[in-house]
Amino acid sequence: MAVRTLQEFIASSREKDASPEAFELESPHLLEVRLNGLVWAKAGAMVARKGAVKFTRQGVLEQGLGNLLKKAVSGEGMQLMKIEGQGRVYLADAGKRITLLRLAGESIFVNGNDVLAVESGIESRITMMRKVAGMLSGGLFNVRLSGHGIVAITSHYEPLTLPVNAQTGPVFTDPNATVAWSGSLTPEIITDISLGTLLGRGSGESIQLRFAGEGWVVVQPYEEVALQPRQ
Repeated sequence: MAVRTLQEFIASSREKDASPEAFELESPHLLEVRLNGLVWAKAGAMVARKGAVKFTRQGVLEQGLGNLLKKAVSGEGMQLMKIEGQGRVYLADAGKRITLLRLAGESIFVNGNDVLAVESGIESRITMMRKVAGMLSGGLFNVRLSGHGIVAITSHYEPLTLPVNAQTGPVFTDPNATVAWSGSLTPEIITDISLGTLLGRGSGESIQLRFAGEGWVVVQPYEEVALQPRQ
């Protein structure tokens, strides 16, 4: 990469303001939120802010997107924070790639560790795949997002969306690499004992999610290290 002058660096890296939307990607890994009211974001995701902005970490008794997950995929608990006021907030999550989706009444499921931010018009329901809880440390949490508004989800590297329908047949994914899926699908937990025996007791591939029906599932080319099989 060529050496740049200070002025060239500032000009190339300054915020863009290229979109009128409340959510704008300043880069594939950094989200700018133009705050005028209320949004929800992953706790600890703020990297910068300006303006009159208030952050509230939600308690276990709060409902909606403020729900405290008893155990997160990370094993320490994932919590969403309420951001209120007027100003700008810049969010990121460990350099993961950010995807912005506009929901117009649809519903999607997102891995609890991959929800970065949502607008206030989005409703949520946090659930846990209990069968997986007995197999993976911390279990597997997901969030059902529905309504009207923009949601920001994250993935390690470029995500891949796989269609699920009668022509494709069932699609099997590794829970560690599964990011999101359409609200029309309900994954089934599959335990492949023979594969687990072949690959070793600690192999995550022996636990899979089976998607069947009509819809889609998003995977990432990366396995979250937090989702480890119990020994």
